[in-house]
Amino acid sequence: MPLVLSDTQIRQFETEGYLVIEDVLPRPVLDAVRHEYAELLDRLYAGWQAEGRVPPGEGLDFWQKLLVSYRAGCDWFQPMDISLPGGEISADTPFHFGPAVFDMITAPRLLDLVEDLIGPEITSNPIQHVRLKPPAETLRGDEARAHVMATDWHQDRAVAHEEGDATTMVTVWLAISDATEENGCLQVVPGIPRMYPHCPRRQTAIADGYLDESRAIALPVRTGGAVLFHPLTPHSSLDNCSGDFRWSFDIRYNVTGQPTGRAHFPAFTARSHAAPATALRDWRAWRGLWEEARARLAPAPHIPIHRWQHDAPACA
Repeated sequence: MPLVLSDTQIRQFETEGYLVIEDVLPRPVLDAVRHEYAELLDRLYAGWQAEGRVPPGEGLDFWQKLLVSYRAGCDWFQPMDISLPGGEISADTPFHFGPAVFDMITAPRLLDLVEDLIGPEITSNPIQHVRLKPPAETLRGDEARAHVMATDWHQDRAVAHEEGDATTMVTVWLAISDATEENGCLQVVPGIPRMYPHCPRRQTAIADGYLDESRAIALPVRTGGAVLFHPLTPHSSLDNCSGDFRWSFDIRYNVTGQPTGRAHFPAFTARSHAAPATALRDWRAWRGLWEEARARLAPAPHIPIHRWQHDAPACA
């Protein structure tokens, strides 16, 4: 029997490729994540102030500090992200792995939802990001990061390595603030098609002419809710046309033992009925896995994060 989802919801996911579920994260988890990131930004901002890059932060709240530092050219995204970058990695590339985010990723109700879709042997996939999206009108003209601006149409399976193409996986997009059409919520084209060719342009996106964007459905979701989608579901996000930031995380889970699609980054067992003791319980161990990966990858040749080439026929 399903733990959380109804049979109708499971059928919708299997045929349409997505679900919107409210009230996934409990209030204490949300509050802890916000507090953890506020402390992180305070530390970052103090460092930039000491360097003379930003004005004094007294009287500025979390969102104001984000915007002031963004306008000053200070990069808060990578120090706040829960992954190493897809580009060059150095021995001191920053990232964030803290107890509140770990509790979010391993929240029991969230894992119950995932179990209903992929089964009880659950691995936390390393393709995961924080998304703090400023109002579109404040973006710099050279901004191209999908984690900061609107995301182009793509399929999650396509932005991983081919070894993960047969993996049973689900993406969970978690709303830390309300996601509305005005502030740039997700949109999907329903259904689970074959994988479309993608092109590495401003972002890695579905090649022109392959997707009927007129069928797109916007998916607003309230704080604490989630959008779950199949790795072949075409999706993007709208521009943030509001005057405020929009905050979310996107994380993935796959069946334990199957390729993650990004083997050079570390995964961990989030839940196991067959071997409960294998499930990771210590956020420090999670952070340590990424510290080890950074030390290993920094001196190594760059590993591309996707398979697509600029000169592919579909990209001409």
